[in-house]
Amino acid sequence: MREGRTQSKPLLPSWCTPATSSSRTRRKAASATCPFPTPTQAASGILSSASAFVSVEGRGAPGTRMTGTVTVGPPCLCRQVKDSSVKRGYFQKSLVLVSRLPFVRLFQALLSLVAPEYFDKLAPCLEAVCNEIDQWPAPVPGQTLNLPVMGVVLQVHIPSSADKPESGPPKQCSHKNLLPAPVVLTSVHELDLFRCFRPVLAHVQLLWELMLLGEPLLVLAPSPAVSSEMVLALTSCLQPLKFCCDYRPYFTVHDSEFKEFTTRTQAPPSVVLGVTNPFFIKTLQHWPHVLRIGEPKMPGDLPKQIKLKKPSRLKTLDTKPGLYTAYTTYLHRDKALLRRLLKGLQRKRPSDVQTAVLRQHLLELTQSFIIPLVGPGRRGGGRRAGGAGSRLWPRLRLTPLPPQEHYMASLMPLQKSITPWKTPPQIHPFRQDDFLRSLERSGPQLTCLLKGDWLGLYRRFFKSPHFDGWYRQRHKEMAQKLEALHLEAICEANLEIWMQDKSEVEVVDLVLKLRERLVRAQGHQLPVKEATLKRARLYIETVVGSLPKDLQVVLCPP
Repeated sequence: MREGRTQSKPLLPSWCTPATSSSRTRRKAASATCPFPTPTQAASGILSSASAFVSVEGRGAPGTRMTGTVTVGPPCLCRQVKDSSVKRGYFQKSLVLVSRLPFVRLFQALLSLVAPEYFDKLAPCLEAVCNEIDQWPAPVPGQTLNLPVMGVVLQVHIPSSADKPESGPPKQCSHKNLLPAPVVLTSVHELDLFRCFRPVLAHVQLLWELMLLGEPLLVLAPSPAVSSEMVLALTSCLQPLKFCCDYRPYFTVHDSEFKEFTTRTQAPPSVVLGVTNPFFIKTLQHWPHVLRIGEPKMPGDLPKQIKLKKPSRLKTLDTKPGLYTAYTTYLHRDKALLRRLLKGLQRKRPSDVQTAVLRQHLLELTQSFIIPLVGPGRRGGGRRAGGAGSRLWPRLRLTPLPPQEHYMASLMPLQKSITPWKTPPQIHPFRQDDFLRSLERSGPQLTCLLKGDWLGLYRRFFKSPHFDGWYRQRHKEMAQKLEALHLEAICEANLEIWMQDKSEVEVVDLVLKLRERLVRAQGHQLPVKEATLKRARLYIETVVGSLPKDLQVVLCPP
């Protein structure tokens, strides 16, 4: 789409920046304006929308990707109306919202309010909205905020890493004098999972396994909106495990990585690819898993579930809806979940409630899979450094766990082996065979009723990008905990006795190491208490004061 004039306020650092564009060509607005679309309904003209997650890891806000890059896909609402004065018969205009925050549902709601008014009143409306957004309080993780815009108050809860994954929607705060009554959004960032998965509910568990194992998956949908919502829903179904693979909610032949993804000279990459062009069916026939989605149905009864089909039945252009894969699940299907969701439809249960049921099922399934890796360490033989694994997995609330060894926690050295004047002990290496043997007494069968080949699923998981990303993050946390415990041990030791028989070189080396750790701890890279930090600063002052004047000048220049 040719970019027209842009009317926007300078960047609003806390929330977002609206931008506008217009075109007198009849192209797909969402595909040209924004790479990652998701649908929002509005009442003016023919509207579609686009949105996507970005990677946010600051201030305790949960992120969505573990890569080093930041991917921004701005939410967008597009209007296409007939106009006989235009050569091709249509006039097209888009409103794009750019933000560093992954608050998809909030921005969908915001655009659905703003866009229809903007399309009618243009710049004055946009300027008024910018002024209102500029007055919003900063989005601090863990807080519930009331956000006024265009005569409506949106009440939202800003997610935090301290939130429990299974916690329900935020309760409406008491604001007796707040008029109009706030519209409470159940989530600012989570999609309506039940609506996204309606045509594939019978295969949710299979799709969960494909996501867990980092399998390449092509999603062919009838529109950019459906494509991106399905991809984003798939990548969110592993929570609280971070999705470490690549994903493209809306991918076109114009993307720079088109050749990389379509080459047949190497295995398909671990990526979830959302597309709308049937041309990809021919180009990506060598991909092992293809999900073809039909036109979305109106809310009501459960739509016809797509069927599992062999990849050899893929046809160019006229491929029928289905999940084309030769993959066989490791776990047996949970038929009780589908029955529960069907009963909810019969009773006309709200979609948010259905989504909560589905998300809770996927959450417990993922937690049951991860618990044996990160749960409490063995009892006896000394206390494990860092306690019973609570730092590594703080948010589990399932069946009470048994006292047996849970593997990742058992790799931590014993706390009594951490002494102040020696290098901290090393974390034990992860040995897959040892872990698989431990499953007999502390496996997922303790917290999950599903039967199947759990051992085979773990073996396949060890080869996936998700295990690599998960292990690197856990190992980093364990190393930081060991370093913090070592710093605490130094601060609790008698420094004067240690310094009696030490050379100046050894004393200076201690000062430099303490300063380095102090800087890291102050940067929140080490889990250290404030009292420990104060004691470390006092130790540094004491040690430096005992050194000759020339060394003091070097270590503490004026």
